[in-house]
Amino acid sequence: MTRKIVFAAALLAAFCVHASAQKYKYVDKTVAVIGNEAITLSDLEDEIKNQNAQGLSSDRNKRCELLESIMESKLFLMQAKIDSLTVNNDQVESMLSNQMDRVMTYLGGEENVEKYFGKPLYRLRLDWRQQYQDMSLTQQEQQQIMNTVPDMTPHDVKEYLDTVDKDNLPVVPIKYKLSQICIYPDREAANLAVREKLLGLRERILNGEKFSTLARIYSEDPGSARRGGELGMASKSIFWPAFSDAAMALKPGTISQIVETPDGFHLIEVIEKKGDMFNARHILMKPQYTEADKQKAFKTLDSLRTEILNRAVTFEMAAQFYSQDAATRTNGGQMSDPSTGSAYFEIDQLKPADYDAIKDLKEGEISLPVESTDNDGRQNDTHPYIDGKTMYKIIRVDKILPAHTATFQDDFSQLANQVKEDKQVKAIDDFLAKKIKETHITIDPMFANCDFRRSEWASKITKD
Repeated sequence: MTRKIVFAAALLAAFCVHASAQKYKYVDKTVAVIGNEAITLSDLEDEIKNQNAQGLSSDRNKRCELLESIMESKLFLMQAKIDSLTVNNDQVESMLSNQMDRVMTYLGGEENVEKYFGKPLYRLRLDWRQQYQDMSLTQQEQQQIMNTVPDMTPHDVKEYLDTVDKDNLPVVPIKYKLSQICIYPDREAANLAVREKLLGLRERILNGEKFSTLARIYSEDPGSARRGGELGMASKSIFWPAFSDAAMALKPGTISQIVETPDGFHLIEVIEKKGDMFNARHILMKPQYTEADKQKAFKTLDSLRTEILNRAVTFEMAAQFYSQDAATRTNGGQMSDPSTGSAYFEIDQLKPADYDAIKDLKEGEISLPVESTDNDGRQNDTHPYIDGKTMYKIIRVDKILPAHTATFQDDFSQLANQVKEDKQVKAIDDFLAKKIKETHITIDPMFANCDFRRSEWASKITKD
């Protein structure tokens, strides 16, 4: 739910304050008071510094946005303490670990973090742990408020449909239900060829050639290749486990054996290690498949397609006997979204090659053979699908759900979720409006021009 995500993001922003003890170039002052809690100008400046350290940005006025987030979160926290909620310590430690990894990776190690924030690392951990404990209580309080909204009944949904502007009804995008038969190229031969190339490069490095020079020439990781393969100081948690394990086992200046990850095959040279962080160079090479590999797979798939179209075998039986994709072969080739488990795909959830293959097909039709990828790999940077290993496939369109405005008959679950979300958002809004009215709150006039999301704050701004 988009608006719930906004709430969670606000909480994250609100409780990452008090991170720095440096000397400020401004006079610190209290800019807001919520009950007995004061919010200072340094709190806001610290959080801006903290967000910058994680590469975060905002389209809104940062100080106004952060102040409102902190004030809202303090209202939730006050109520959580009244309700005697308890901290989820496992969640706190997980969030703290992720926070430390992000900051140390972005800034390049412990020394840089301490220098940037002006505090020793143990002090930052203590501060951030307290903030995440507060966040845990705040999130639980928020969830407790939303849980007061029951599941929607058919009557609730019909009432919603009777009162809502038809132009505001959700539009259900076109969805596809698909099945596939997949064949992999000769990965053993391709993997062997890559290993032989990397062994040759490793021998050249051991004989005196520079790792960085060979990385610039041969590495297939464009981001690091231009830097001589250097990755920069980063937490081991951001890499594939096989890569991290190999790097952490190396002494600085030594060269790894060949390491395999879902990205391909690597040679690694560790430059520096500090705790759970390391800086390393690597040379990445990926298995390369020939046109002969492709044509061999296409010939097999085309033959299977012909047999299915001639009713000599069913698609489901062909998938069970011939498909090499373990995730779909056992259920007759039926595809499902690996992140949601849904059997239906929206367009942006499909890999481009898959969509191009089926976009002009009707229900029951089967695509020509196409080159695509499996789901054993890295999440795509801009789309909700995984870029995995090369495979070849034919795809059958099992069902097409056309794009349409949501209706009671066809989309009850989606409409029920929409109604419930609206009511939950209103419950949160009502809670905050009530607490802002009841709680002693003062806001410094320096924030009088802020475009706060909630108009109720305006009455709490003091006059000059």
